[in-house]
Parts: sequence; C-alpha cells; structure tokens
Amino acid sequence: MSAEYDIAETLDVKGASCPMPVVKTKGAVDDLAAGEILEVLATDSGSMSDIDGWAAGTAGVELVEQEEGDDVYRHYVRKTE
Repeated sequence: MSAEYDIAETLDVKGASCPMPVVKTKGAVDDLAAGEILEVLATDSGSMSDIDGWAAGTAGVELVEQEEGDDVYRHYVRKTE
C-alpha cells in the first residue's frame, strides 16, 4: 500500500495502547508540512476507531486510508494545512 502514497514519515507505535497511538500521531503530524502523509503502524485494534475519530474531529488533518493485516494496523494521515 505505501507504494501508492508518498510517505513523508513512518511512525511505529506498535505495542502502545490507547491513547498513545493518537497522542504520538498528533505529535508526528504537527512536524509535517502541508500535504505530507504520515504512515502509522499500530498493533492496538482500537487504533482503527481512535485515529479515525481523532482525524474526523481535527482541523488540518485527513485520514487517507486504514489497513488491517498481519496483526499490524496501518493508518495514512495527510496534513492538509
């Protein structure tokens, strides 16, 4: 999947549980330039709804896609402004 996106940075939060994947994602997105995409790798199944909800309620970010596979959840978050 990452081949379809120009990933600016990959954040590995495997092993972290709620709320850390969202907290660390927010911090990493803050360091991106507008238009850049952050790939987040998580093992917490709750990260699917947590990151989706965070992105939906946060100005300046867009959840591009989420994938589930091999016990790793991948989230692609674009900084929009």
